[in-house]
Amino acid sequence: MPTRRTMLRSAAAFGATLALPRFALSEIAMGGATLTIVSDGNLVLPGSMIGAGLPEEELAGILAEYGLSRDRMEPPCNVTLLRDGTNTVLFDVGAGSHFMPSAGKLLTSLDAAGVAPEEITHVVFTHAHPDHLWGLLDDFDDPMFPDAAHYMGRTEWDYWWNPETVETIGAERASFAAGAKRRMEAMEDRFEFFDDGEEVLPGVAAVATHGHTPGHMSFEINRGGDPVMIVGDAIGNHHIAFRRPGWLAGSDQDAETGAATRAALIDRVAQDRTMLIGFHFGEGGIGRAERGGDGFRFVPDAG
Repeated sequence: MPTRRTMLRSAAAFGATLALPRFALSEIAMGGATLTIVSDGNLVLPGSMIGAGLPEEELAGILAEYGLSRDRMEPPCNVTLLRDGTNTVLFDVGAGSHFMPSAGKLLTSLDAAGVAPEEITHVVFTHAHPDHLWGLLDDFDDPMFPDAAHYMGRTEWDYWWNPETVETIGAERASFAAGAKRRMEAMEDRFEFFDDGEEVLPGVAAVATHGHTPGHMSFEINRGGDPVMIVGDAIGNHHIAFRRPGWLAGSDQDAETGAATRAALIDRVAQDRTMLIGFHFGEGGIGRAERGGDGFRFVPDAG
């Protein structure tokens, strides 16, 4: 007899035969571990969400250089999967089926990578925006990853858990707060919390990168060889954010803090030559920051 889980997976597989999501499936080998980038699809956003208030002429030049529209953005959603033979770890869980039709493809992508939801041992969150958190529950409001331990930064959890957040976050994001709280309430007993600098899992250290949300975290992965930084939305794209990291971004809840965090983070990873993974980066999601002119450039990983 089919279970609700197998019904959902069958539905996802059927949907994939009609319109396959864009699987990135970029990989980095790190000693005995592998980091794989799997796709949750993409977002569809008004260009104003990123470009509002920015210097128009210079912005137009950057958009033209990358072949981007001023009116519409379709950033990819890259979920990072860490496998080391013992643990199978997801960093964020995508949007689920209740945010945007173009997103919520993670189950199908995991299937393409040969991973079943029941095989996920840990889920670690950068932050609690819908495209990162709403895939926490399935369409029956059951845990999407039933056997996984779940981890979130303490500051981030406290912000979304606070009943005043829905009233203070602003009308355009009120649904984000309500959706986060509902999912967090359903999963409260499955979460553990961490703070800046703590080792969340062996070889996975939390790095505070606040601004996009009040408690946003990045993660430095050090499992042998060169480290890799998972930056979530601390660096929100592979074009404007690199060329002009100090520009204020409308997607950041605290734009000034977000810009300061972004500028410092890009400077750090460029100086250290650290490989980085961005949730909304194009070109497979993996690469490095290099200085170019009076800003930086994202250089995709050629491997």
